[in-house]
Amino acid sequence: MTGSVSSVAMVGPLAPFADAYRAELTARGYSSRTVVSEVRQVARLSCWLHGSGLRATDLSLARVEQFLTARRAAGQQATRSGLLCLLDVLRSVGTIESEPLAVRTGSPADELLVSFRGYLLHERALVPSTADAYVAYARRFLDGLSREDQLVGVTAREVTEAVLRESTIVSPRAAQYFVTALRSFLRYCFVEGVVETDLSPATLAVSGRQRSSLPKRISRSDACALLDSCDRRRAVGRRDYAAIITLLRLGLRASELAGLTLDDIDWRAAELVIRGKGSRADRLPLPADVGAAIAAYLRRGRPHGHQRREVFVRARAPVGPLGRGGVSAIVRRACRRAGITAVGAHRLRHTAACEMVAAGVPLAQIGQVLRHRNLQSTAVYARVDLDQLRLLAPPWPGGAGR
Repeated sequence: MTGSVSSVAMVGPLAPFADAYRAELTARGYSSRTVVSEVRQVARLSCWLHGSGLRATDLSLARVEQFLTARRAAGQQATRSGLLCLLDVLRSVGTIESEPLAVRTGSPADELLVSFRGYLLHERALVPSTADAYVAYARRFLDGLSREDQLVGVTAREVTEAVLRESTIVSPRAAQYFVTALRSFLRYCFVEGVVETDLSPATLAVSGRQRSSLPKRISRSDACALLDSCDRRRAVGRRDYAAIITLLRLGLRASELAGLTLDDIDWRAAELVIRGKGSRADRLPLPADVGAAIAAYLRRGRPHGHQRREVFVRARAPVGPLGRGGVSAIVRRACRRAGITAVGAHRLRHTAACEMVAAGVPLAQIGQVLRHRNLQSTAVYARVDLDQLRLLAPPWPGGAGR
């Protein structure tokens, strides 16, 4: 498709936002040709809104889907990503409001779940994906109650039966997650006065009956192979190298690396601010090799001209934060290039912890680096030092002369 952005004529309710939309597309790293294509599509959307008697304030995700359906039904090409960018532009200038999470509405149970989600986000400081999972499990519990007024008169027996029923149809790990979410939901209902009795103790613990295994790690040779697989002559290779070496040296979670911003790096003090679980922020020293890798990526790898503050962003348009899944995808692609068994980003966190154990770092300091809330979470790594554990084992009876 040929043409220039300035040659695209836009009329209708979206015309006043054309310049801001073009600027945002450019900031997100779209090529000039793609910008022209997306602006033309928004021009068609603007005409569609005008013909339907709608204004820019009436635009929503549902309206966008209606437009896309109409275009495709007419055999015409239509893409969603550029229109989602338009919605972001309209939200940024206050023309439309952010749309809440899609939930069923109308019943007291629905309103309770919306309130529960808000509590999880703002009081418990859970990330949205975890809050949504808790709400889904709470919904499953409510749907399993036979009566119409679901929580009225609910008993501990019904709670226990729900746990037992769940444990027969899902894996032990999923059942444990269900119990955790249900316990939180029932405790919330009691505090809010929805139920008269705290039924959270009725959520019986689910045993996974799994053998206790050693923390899984990758070998030093595999770690070197991951780093060597990154072609630092290319921008994406510099990004991948910086991400992997940061995971290996500091043991960050994938979500923590994805959330790292330019403002979290104190170059003078050689420190990083890591924002982890529970909205806690910790300062970690910035190793020289990690700092050098990040600096090389920022200078000659990170796309320029956009407003995102996240350090690690997508290499292709639309430019934006990687997210937790994007970080793990970097590690898995590096595994394929290195010819080793594919692992996720969290395996590199285990590797960092095991390396510290092997170097004789005290568990308390390892816990500080990993930002564990209590030492019990760190103690699991003590089992990887088998030589030290053998010193604690009593001699086998009758085995002294063998």
